[in-house]
Amino acid sequence: MRARDILNKLKWSGGGIQDARVTILHRGAPGDKRIIAGEDILELGRGFMRVVSPKGEVEIPYHRILRIELGDQVLWEKRG
Repeated sequence: MRARDILNKLKWSGGGIQDARVTILHRGAPGDKRIIAGEDILELGRGFMRVVSPKGEVEIPYHRILRIELGDQVLWEKRG
């Protein structure tokens, strides 16, 4: 399964997406990573997710997702 598949499953199978944490590659951030709260995800598009950020709404391509977590469980992690 790909990151997009996991996020869609969370969104459509009972609303677990708002409790998820998505770690993305974010150049310039500490460790080049940023964690996005599931409640900040506005839309899951074909090639990106639209999220709320301090700079307004931004589109994050799925290939920048490094990890998806729900509670203490890692649901998906990028290989390599």
